[in-house]
Amino acid sequence: MVQTVLGKKGSGKTKRLIDLANEALKSETGSIVFIDDDTRYMYDLRHEIRFVNAAEYGIEGADALYGLLCGMLAVNFDTTKVFIDPFLHLLKGDMGQAESMIDRLHHLSRIGKCDFVVAASGDEDAMPDFLTRLAI
Repeated sequence: MVQTVLGKKGSGKTKRLIDLANEALKSETGSIVFIDDDTRYMYDLRHEIRFVNAAEYGIEGADALYGLLCGMLAVNFDTTKVFIDPFLHLLKGDMGQAESMIDRLHHLSRIGKCDFVVAASGDEDAMPDFLTRLAI
């Protein structure tokens, strides 16, 4: 399953994603991963959640993000939930890459038995359907 948290910059998307990740510890039996582009919110997550700073690994663009996710799932079959913030920033704001990446996440979700929750900044009314239909 792939879900999105949408909203304008400063609307609380990251806080909501952190709360969802921390709450997931109560029901998930596998590992939880939180991917961000800096370490600003690292200490807001419970210590059981694996934090990954994408900037440390030079993750820019859909192919790099997809490679990171595939590698994580290949190494740890117990990963059941991945949170990605800020999704569009990691994809350099390219909506074409974003749509392709959402399709790739659906594929990874099926083969890796892992759910993904991504946060995307922007005006919700202007967001494309491939993001809004997955909004929680």
